[in-house]
Amino acid sequence: MKRLALFFLAAALPALAANFLAPDAIDVKALLPAPPAADSLVQRAELEVVLHLQAERTPAQVARARHVEDEDAFVFGADVLGDWFTPARLPKAAAFFEAVGADLKPVSSVTKELFNRRRPPFLDARVQPCVKFANTGSYPSGHALRSAIWAGLLTAIFPAKAAAFQDRAFETRWCRLLAGVHNPTDVEAGRILGEAVARELLKNPAVQKQIEEIKAEAAALALQKAA
Repeated sequence: MKRLALFFLAAALPALAANFLAPDAIDVKALLPAPPAADSLVQRAELEVVLHLQAERTPAQVARARHVEDEDAFVFGADVLGDWFTPARLPKAAAFFEAVGADLKPVSSVTKELFNRRRPPFLDARVQPCVKFANTGSYPSGHALRSAIWAGLLTAIFPAKAAAFQDRAFETRWCRLLAGVHNPTDVEAGRILGEAVARELLKNPAVQKQIEEIKAEAAALALQKAA
């Protein structure tokens, strides 16, 4: 059955349109290990981690997990750069991140379908998430994937904030565990895949051109604010 899934994955990807990233640019099967089996000791241990975090989470952590649940590239970036970082003020950046998001959707959805891992609340009724969730694939975490990509791309635009973007991506991964909607290996797989996608994107001359234009856009906005 897994071989059949891989066949359909390979057949479907080239037909999908792309802005900057070909859907088959990343060999997901080679990059990511299979997640732990549902009846494995590792899966049981991961559920214990999720349950422990659930028992210890504070109201402030719940609020932060809900903030992360609804994040996009601008919510993510503004947490590091400040509230000036908005799509209305940076239309070139907004168009760029929208195009990247469109490229990412088929990669994320097909990868989740390939591994077909269930989320913690569907594996153990004791898990009570504090954010909304759907019965979709758990591996890899889409939030972890996107935040790793945003961290990589935003670092290319604002290199002085590299460490802060990495810390913010770590927070996204941690919040998904606190929220009870992912296993630890889900968020780690999302990080690995997201960083690979970011590296691939940054090789693209069209992406490099977009980044230079966004740098100029941000610099012009800074001058306007200073005037």
